[in-house]
Amino acid sequence: MEDYHVAEYRNLENSLQLGPGGSTAVTAIVIDGKDLWIANVGDSRAVVCELGAANQLTVDHEPHVERKRIENKGGFVTTLPGDVPRVNGQLAVARAFGDQSLKAHLSSEPDMRHVPIDATMDFVILASDGLWKVMKNQEAIDLVKTIKDPQAAAKRLTTEALARNSKDDISCIVIRFG
Repeated sequence: MEDYHVAEYRNLENSLQLGPGGSTAVTAIVIDGKDLWIANVGDSRAVVCELGAANQLTVDHEPHVERKRIENKGGFVTTLPGDVPRVNGQLAVARAFGDQSLKAHLSSEPDMRHVPIDATMDFVILASDGLWKVMKNQEAIDLVKTIKDPQAAAKRLTTEALARNSKDDISCIVIRFG
């Protein structure tokens, strides 16, 4: 984990010309078809289909949940009427890459999880919040559970998110098991 922090710091230092933006992320690795490792930062999410039911494998890193850590780093969490909690009134996630103006108050440390793959698991969806803001976990599972081609399933999810007027970036990968 120490190497991760060093690399992330160097990347941030070397990318000052990229501007003030940031990102969340989710990634996965399947080892020998038996083990699934998931890592996420922010509100990019992994959801697995188990016997037709959605099971969220990651935790969304929300400011109100990590308020104490944010405040200990000198930041604050605000919630305006009709809005979600935000770090320093700006960012709706407590963990992210980049976001240089808020970096002192954020964490970029990922949550990691190991899940043994078993016969009850059909596929996993990895997607950014551009999908999850307009679609519930079970809706996403139901939309693509009959689509066998993972690339076609991911395209179907992103197309549906756009049809639902998602205003955020939409990244999506579907991994089928077995």
